Amino acid sequence: MSRILLMTLSLCTVILLNIKASFYSLNGHTTGEITNRLPLLFLPADYVLIICWLLYITIFFWIFNFNKTRHEMSSAHRNRVTFLFVISCLLHIAWIFLWHFGLFTGTVITKIGLLVTLLTFYFTFPKRDNRMLGRAPFSLLTGWIFITTISNISYLLMIHGWSGFGLSDPLWAVILLTASTAFALHFMYHYKDYVMNLVFVWAFIGIAVRNGTEELFISAAAIFLSAVIVTCIFLFSGKRTDTKKGVGA
Repeated sequence: MSRILLMTLSLCTVILLNIKASFYSLNGHTTGEITNRLPLLFLPADYVLIICWLLYITIFFWIFNFNKTRHEMSSAHRNRVTFLFVISCLLHIAWIFLWHFGLFTGTVITKIGLLVTLLTFYFTFPKRDNRMLGRAPFSLLTGWIFITTISNISYLLMIHGWSGFGLSDPLWAVILLTASTAFALHFMYHYKDYVMNLVFVWAFIGIAVRNGTEELFISAAAIFLSAVIVTCIFLFSGKRTDTKKGVGA
């Protein structure tokens, strides 16, 4: 029970701090105000952030199910899961403070640490465990943190006036979109993780909406790559269905 209480308190702290930072202010500014100081191209429209509330709700349900099924796990596994969960919350909390106090190099380091922690957490589940009360909430979270990590790195590079090795900012945005697609498709192919891929589709459409016709190259690439991911979801899910039918025959 102490594990459940610790995880619940950690998650509630993240949520309350996010509400404070996003809707009121922390150190005189909201999270969005700081983000919008720079004209980032790899950044979804504001409405996309609604996914955060879906994340919180699904993780609360996961904690409830974890408590319900904890007796089916070994003590070592329960400790490992609890440790990784709490560390991820602490890193998220640290990121919020670093972001609002302008320590942007620290935010990148913290965000990368958060992504690594979530990936480690992700791999504690069975390879094909994509149940809503299983790995799915962390598929959502890992996909979202991957997107925000790239945005965070882009923000830091823009602050320091990075030249992009002579490539234009729109071209770099498309390169990052392509790399993100490769990341998503890797998890679809090897883990049948369609939930994580839908996060990328959601974020890509938000990037297209934010850039609109002013950066048509980026918007078109984002829509195209979203279509690629959706097509692959249907192809892989169809292949899985055919395989099951073959086995049943």
